[in-house]
Amino acid sequence: MRNLKDIQNMIQAIGIPGRDAYDLPSSDKTFPDGGHYRMEISGIERPNVLEAVIDEMDKRKINLHRMISVVMGSTLLDDAELHDFAQMAAEASLEVIMTPGPRAGWDVGRQLVTPEGGLSGLRFRGSDQLSYVVAEIMRCVDLGFRGFLVIDEGLLWLLNELKRRGYIPQDVVFKVSIFAGHASAAGGRVLQTLGAGTFNPLGDLSLPQLASIRQGVDIPLDLHIYLSDSFGGFNRFYEAAEMARVCAPCYFKIEPGPALVAGGGAMYKPWSSPEALAAFAREKVKYAQIIHELIQATNPRLCLSPVGSPDLAIPEP
Repeated sequence: MRNLKDIQNMIQAIGIPGRDAYDLPSSDKTFPDGGHYRMEISGIERPNVLEAVIDEMDKRKINLHRMISVVMGSTLLDDAELHDFAQMAAEASLEVIMTPGPRAGWDVGRQLVTPEGGLSGLRFRGSDQLSYVVAEIMRCVDLGFRGFLVIDEGLLWLLNELKRRGYIPQDVVFKVSIFAGHASAAGGRVLQTLGAGTFNPLGDLSLPQLASIRQGVDIPLDLHIYLSDSFGGFNRFYEAAEMARVCAPCYFKIEPGPALVAGGGAMYKPWSSPEALAAFAREKVKYAQIIHELIQATNPRLCLSPVGSPDLAIPEP
């Protein structure tokens, strides 16, 4: 039987940590602007929600960077709504990561909703589904959006091939969702190799596990610091400084609530009240301010990126 230490050394030799990083080493990486961490607000479903976020950001004087937008599916907004969305984000110098539709949850196949079938993961089914989602992404590109959420490694590869061949602009970026289910440095390395700009590991990983992922990948990590009850309902505000120190560069994802896209109480649905989503978005901006204040009280050497850094996927309407 092979010695476990030998196995860990074999893994280490190919650039993936052989163990979780229990010593929690400080990351030597930053964003291009020198920042260690950035703020991400999820569930910006409609233009009025973005308008509320921008207003609250200005009132609280907190730097925000990325909006995870139209999680219900950009297909459900018309061109005029999307144009207004892009224009507002551009004027506020905010990155928008658009969530395209259709996707697996829209399809007629029902394996996804069975107890065992759901373990297969969210994947695009067949070439028609791939062509639909690429068409929707290109629709949004034509309206000025430059960032998109991806849940499927096959789609990620395809999009980057289209980008390499000039069908998609070179400044378009792809962020991989928590729904892709990656939780290790090896998974992160696969996504980085396929062209991911950032990726969202599972939300409940320990600090040593996150630190080991940082050792194996170069792209920013998108870290849930507050996540919905449907995912476990955890709040990691007091871990923020250590998360930023060992995982930089990282985005802090603020996404509380009863549920996100599935089950009772799911917020990112077309029938959710736009006014309620806007009010809740203001609370998320307040949470960003609190997280920043806690980080600065704990480790003031850590830097929050400025607004509008050049590497952000800010819309170009």
